[in-house]
Amino acid sequence: MSVRSGRTVRDLRRENRSAVLQRLYFDGPLSRLALGPVTSLSSGSVSNVVADLLAEGLVEEAGSVDSAGGRPRTLLRVRQDSAYMIGVDIGETRVRIELFDVALTELARADRPLAANGPRREDRYDVGVVLGHVRDGIEEVVQEAGIDAEQLLGVGVGVPGIVARTPQDGAVVHGQTISWDAVPLERLLRESVSLPDSVSYFIENGAKTLGQAEMWFGGGRGAGSAVVVLFGSGVGASVFGEELRPGRAVEWGHLKVRVRGRRCRCGAQGCLEAYAGAEALLERWREAGGKPPSDAGEEAALTALLAAAYPAGPEEEADTVALAVLEETAEYLGAGFADLINLLQPERILVGGWAGLQLGTRFLDRVRSYATSSALSYPASHVEIRLGTLGPDAVTVGAAILPLADFFAHGGRRAPVEAEEPAPAWQTTLRQRAAH
Repeated sequence: MSVRSGRTVRDLRRENRSAVLQRLYFDGPLSRLALGPVTSLSSGSVSNVVADLLAEGLVEEAGSVDSAGGRPRTLLRVRQDSAYMIGVDIGETRVRIELFDVALTELARADRPLAANGPRREDRYDVGVVLGHVRDGIEEVVQEAGIDAEQLLGVGVGVPGIVARTPQDGAVVHGQTISWDAVPLERLLRESVSLPDSVSYFIENGAKTLGQAEMWFGGGRGAGSAVVVLFGSGVGASVFGEELRPGRAVEWGHLKVRVRGRRCRCGAQGCLEAYAGAEALLERWREAGGKPPSDAGEEAALTALLAAAYPAGPEEEADTVALAVLEETAEYLGAGFADLINLLQPERILVGGWAGLQLGTRFLDRVRSYATSSALSYPASHVEIRLGTLGPDAVTVGAAILPLADFFAHGGRRAPVEAEEPAPAWQTTLRQRAAH
């Protein structure tokens, strides 16, 4: 036991299990011999940990590999069916619920469109309606996948807004753009969803869950620092770096790009989101004389805007109004990216979200040009700006990663299973002294 670090034997055991599990997960199959150098553990420690993980059904043998002059070495990997996770994306046009195994194979999915339920825009995001979609979707995917709910590591939820935490309610969502004012979402989910008490909820900003997915499995792998942009109806971002793991959501969409500018959904004026979010982009197209399809949703309307600006046939003329709106949007996004470059100096900026991927294939080069010309030359010359690689549904993948990351952090256990160790005598003595 290290007195200086304060770690206990239990802490060391958990860290060893976590190190082995993570290396097998990301780099496996691996032999016991190969696990030593990549985990910095002794051969004895590796053997003990592997024996425990095999006995618990978290790890399995996966064939063998020849060794130089010795017996073949048995390969090990994390068992794909050892546990399951649910990822939920509470988006601004729909709620999506997906159930995954440990290898992130999708086993079941439920989609619930968020249709307007009244004259006010915020009626679409009525807490009761959204909660009902999540509840019904979770029950549906568990039943469809045919798994025992006790096998769930947890439910990860990506939300639009700032997530705070209180001892009484757990995760509380402050979603100003959807009129959510201190919604105790974790408590509401626990009260309404029929899952075992052992299943935990992990609620984070949707941009952070997207970023988590890209950093683990997508375009952020190998980067020391990155900003992952979520571009949908609105705009958000998450920041990752050596001091910011597992990342932090930032309200990038509400940076000011124009004094006394357009009114944003948050109520302020001149926010980037008021110019670059898909909802605002389509509104600006209408104001300029564009004609989106009547009664079309945002995704279909954005497809129509791109088709007007970039017609498929060589004989068709581009819609100059649509082109002008997109060019202005690229300039605003470039200014927003320049702010990220100057403030954070990341190695990479990744663009994701359904609107970001749809638009990025067409005009990311223009955004990149505006960004690098507006930013300071040194950080601009050291940043890559590119599209994310995990597709438009990466928020649910990132949400499902949240319980998986917690599982790894606890060494492959849902919660500590050992009794609390007694405090050292010096600690008890000093606490008693401080009480007088």
